[in-house]
Amino acid sequence: MKLSTRDANAYFAKPDATKAGLLIFGSDAMRVALKRQQVLGALLGDGAEEEMRLTRLTGGDVRKDPATLLDALKAIGFFPGPRAVFVEEANENCAAAILTALEDWQPGDAQIVVTAGALKPTSKLRKAFEAHSQAYAAAIYDNPPTREEIETALRDAGLGDIPGDAIGALNDLAQAIDPGDFRQTVEKLALYKIGDSEPVSLADIAACAPTSTEADVDDVLMVVAEARARDIGPVMQKLAAQGATPVGLCIGAMRHFRALHRAASDTSGRPTIFGPNRDRMLAQSRKWGPAKLETAITLLTDTDLQLRSAGQHAPGMALVERAFIRLAMLGGR
Repeated sequence: MKLSTRDANAYFAKPDATKAGLLIFGSDAMRVALKRQQVLGALLGDGAEEEMRLTRLTGGDVRKDPATLLDALKAIGFFPGPRAVFVEEANENCAAAILTALEDWQPGDAQIVVTAGALKPTSKLRKAFEAHSQAYAAAIYDNPPTREEIETALRDAGLGDIPGDAIGALNDLAQAIDPGDFRQTVEKLALYKIGDSEPVSLADIAACAPTSTEADVDDVLMVVAEARARDIGPVMQKLAAQGATPVGLCIGAMRHFRALHRAASDTSGRPTIFGPNRDRMLAQSRKWGPAKLETAITLLTDTDLQLRSAGQHAPGMALVERAFIRLAMLGGR
């Protein structure tokens, strides 16, 4: 069965131990690994490896010796509790062995948890899990974490009752850094607050946040937010040559302008912005003001939807560059 993004997040937090298996796939290995770690922890509980209730295999292991997977699936454990066989880095070369094990699965066998990179809709592995009545398939996209995912990560780290301004700052931070870095930041924040009964503050987040984000992307965002439209083309060419993606640039711009909007809308007199460009961004927020920043965010949202549209044929980098030029012209008015 195919899980939607919303259903997948709920399932990762509370997997069904009676099912045959789960396939998690996506182009971002870190995001896939984090979801796999979450679902195995929720499925097996503590001490699974010490109690030999978790067997780890690679796709290469399964391809070389297909019987290994089936043996692990049927093995009877010495300790009570749910069991799982985890197959990492699976691909079409080991699909036949995984599909055989999936078809031979019976209630009481270990659950099969498989991770893979990006899989086409025609992939045998993907089609088998999506069509199986007792198994699930979940695609992990390169989208920033949702607010629900961020709040779940905070709860899992023991951080509860976080004020709205701190949640907003953490949300902006999650859009700006890799998921693994964000998870480390949350863990660091949890350690930082041990013995401190006060709610998480913006100062606490600033103390634990990474000191820098991706400088190359920041270069073009500074140019756009400072209304230097003529400089956008050369910077975009450099970023494209370095392998920057249209969606990644659009996400970075969304994060930047949301941070500016939050600062521009701040009524405390102490707006908080993270990173080495803090002073420049505060100046940008004052120059743009809330109204124009709301227009900028709407334009970026429309561009992001256009980039992800199945019927989109225009070059992605050209769409992003056009949006950036329009933003720069808006900021210069």
